[in-house]
Amino acid sequence: MTIALTGVNSLVFTPFISAAHAQDGGAMVRPDAEGTGINDLLTLLTTPDLEGWEDVEAKIRVEWSRSGSHSVDYLLHRAIEAMETDNMQAALEHATALTDHAPEFAEGWSMLAKAYFHSGYYGPALDALQRTVALNPAHFEAFSGLGVILDEMGEPEAALRAFQTSAAIHPHQPHISGAIEDLEARTSGEKI
Repeated sequence: MTIALTGVNSLVFTPFISAAHAQDGGAMVRPDAEGTGINDLLTLLTTPDLEGWEDVEAKIRVEWSRSGSHSVDYLLHRAIEAMETDNMQAALEHATALTDHAPEFAEGWSMLAKAYFHSGYYGPALDALQRTVALNPAHFEAFSGLGVILDEMGEPEAALRAFQTSAAIHPHQPHISGAIEDLEARTSGEKI
């Protein structure tokens, strides 16, 4: 069964599309040309009023997409292509193969979560997102995805915590403050 999403939630958990996805022969995660590593990029992303945050986010996504294996990178690329063409069955197959072959690659679990989510399978999507954040505790998109699913499942307090975690990592996400404000308003009533 597919559950339709409404409002801001449908915008939050969008697939990472390959425009920023660089295939470089499976190079290991390393500092970029300016010598800025992933941790430095994540720290920079938290800077208030950061101009060009989109570029910083794109660099982080590129770093996260590097597995160190040609075959794993190929499977990720195929899953992304399937998502872009709205072929969820193929996306699920490629993402499942990806997590089978590289269970320690967080971006594989993130891709599997997206494929499950867009196929309407919230339980498996939640599991894949939990694996993503276990492997990459800075995965702001996974926390945002958790927030979306938990909210849709009627768990606004848990959704709020997930969105707040995502915002702490990446406060510049356009949807995040609105989602947090909405959830805070809905959860601030008296508990009986």
